[in-house]
Amino acid sequence: MSELHDPATFRAALQQWLAENDLNPPDDHSLEGHIRQFARVQKALYDAGWSRYGWPEHAGGLGGPAMLRAIVGEEVVGRRLAEPGPYSMLEVLAPTMIDYAPEALAAEMVPKLLSGEEQWCQGFSEPGSGSDLASLTTRADKKGDEDRYVVNGQKVWTSFAQYSHRCILLTRTGDADTPDHQAITAFFVDLDSPGVTVRPLQTMHGVDEFCEVYFDNVEVDAARMLGKPGDGWQLAMDLLPYERSTCFWQRIAYLYSRFDTLIDEVKRDGQTVDADMGEVYLALHTLRCRSRATQHRLADGHKLGPETSIDKVLLAAAEQRLYDTAHDLLSGVIELDDTEWRTEYLYSRAATIYGGTAEVQRNIIARRLLDLGKE
Repeated sequence: MSELHDPATFRAALQQWLAENDLNPPDDHSLEGHIRQFARVQKALYDAGWSRYGWPEHAGGLGGPAMLRAIVGEEVVGRRLAEPGPYSMLEVLAPTMIDYAPEALAAEMVPKLLSGEEQWCQGFSEPGSGSDLASLTTRADKKGDEDRYVVNGQKVWTSFAQYSHRCILLTRTGDADTPDHQAITAFFVDLDSPGVTVRPLQTMHGVDEFCEVYFDNVEVDAARMLGKPGDGWQLAMDLLPYERSTCFWQRIAYLYSRFDTLIDEVKRDGQTVDADMGEVYLALHTLRCRSRATQHRLADGHKLGPETSIDKVLLAAAEQRLYDTAHDLLSGVIELDDTEWRTEYLYSRAATIYGGTAEVQRNIIARRLLDLGKE
């Protein structure tokens, strides 16, 4: 079906298929309900082939340009068939597995993620190592002469860990003399392994998306190492641009859908759509234009790098402007009513934190893109 590799043809066919197949979510707005709905949608998309396009054939995909993945995400999340949070794991973790896992492991595991059979998470941040990722302390030590490692440590802010089957985990290996960036090694860890404890964190928006994950003498086969010993830092540098760019395309579609809802509610209240709404639209459109350029760079075979920090800064600004405007125009709704607006407004406060703080992103832009030095 190579004709579907043309983005316009692909989008039209997907839209027709979605119109003919009822994937609307049940009336369950809990996080667990969102995870179940995401798995349901992914299975249907996988069985019909849609979620396999844009992924390499050796990892269970059907080939074609990466742009096709963006189209699927935009159509699915924009229609509110799945929430952007769980969906984002696809564009963050699957490319990492394809690039760093042994080919047989990627061929076995990536289809499980694409089909919704499994959910994965990302174990990077630690209580004392957030923005300073190189200082992480979770250790993986060789188990004697066996071809196994023993992991001990703690991760935090691990999204969806309580629903995840596996984790891409950064650990420290090597001895005390090994430089920080050369001492980090990544593993693909089963979260049902003995010694793994997952504890959800209560957040102010009432959704336990983030977790602490503890590793107490957790044994991991050396075959589950991603890359070679010491490749973990490079893996992280390759993964983070995906976390700060390609997964935003479907989130942008979600924000546009919420913007349309806001317009409808403001009109229903008899208010005029004013300049504040125009500012929201401008912020969203600027973000979308920037994200479109990123999607095309990826589709053209370019490696994503520090320039994706621009995408992250624009996303945070647009998301907060949208929900600030909702707060201003929907009188009392966020303060008094238990609605999506309240939950999402509170979550939007973290937009300048998750995926790398706004301050860190601006430092990256200043130092690595504008060459302004460290001051």
